[in-house]
Amino acid sequence: MPSYFSKIFGKSPVDPIQEHMETCFQTAKKLKAFFKAAIDDDWDTAASVREEIVALEEKADTLKSQVRSSLPKNLFLPVPREDLLELLSYQDKIANRAKDVSGLVLGRKIKIPSEIQEDFLAYVSRNVDAVKKARKSINELDELFETGFRGAEAKLVESMVAELDEIENDTDDLQAGLRAKIFAIEDELKPVDVMFLYRLLELIGDVADRAESVGHRLELVLSH
Repeated sequence: MPSYFSKIFGKSPVDPIQEHMETCFQTAKKLKAFFKAAIDDDWDTAASVREEIVALEEKADTLKSQVRSSLPKNLFLPVPREDLLELLSYQDKIANRAKDVSGLVLGRKIKIPSEIQEDFLAYVSRNVDAVKKARKSINELDELFETGFRGAEAKLVESMVAELDEIENDTDDLQAGLRAKIFAIEDELKPVDVMFLYRLLELIGDVADRAESVGHRLELVLSH
């Protein structure tokens, strides 16, 4: 069913923002297949998935540029245009970080110790869950516009953002557990490998952090 804005202006001003968020989610989601291949020591598959991640990140950049240049400046909106562009910027950082992570791992062919592989994949998956929840909240933008960012729809999005915070807390706990397990086997690893493993945990954690930032930015939009 066409939205209120679609009926009047032909296309909702938030459709491109939602498309951009979907692309960022798909970029982050690829990390699960990427790390599965890396752990299996299948670097050809990892390289192939990395190419898909790069292509999606480039698509996100293109969409971001299109939104910035085409979002109407004279259209009456219930929130400032600048707030929507700021939200877009937070979304884009998710795809950027997924690209950074895959590039670091592939470039150095970082091996994940067998002792932490299961927990590591769970950590990656939980970070992707955060992006999925952020995407779900952004998918409510059309309805938020129609309700003037008030009422039951606004409360629904607020609850989603609260769930997003819980997921991000989960990723913090998982990261702490992984750090402890790496610390326990540090003597068995090369110092440089230990350094990059800790750095990798931080970069992956940034995926959930940036997804949480999308949620908090959306909350700020709701407060106007």
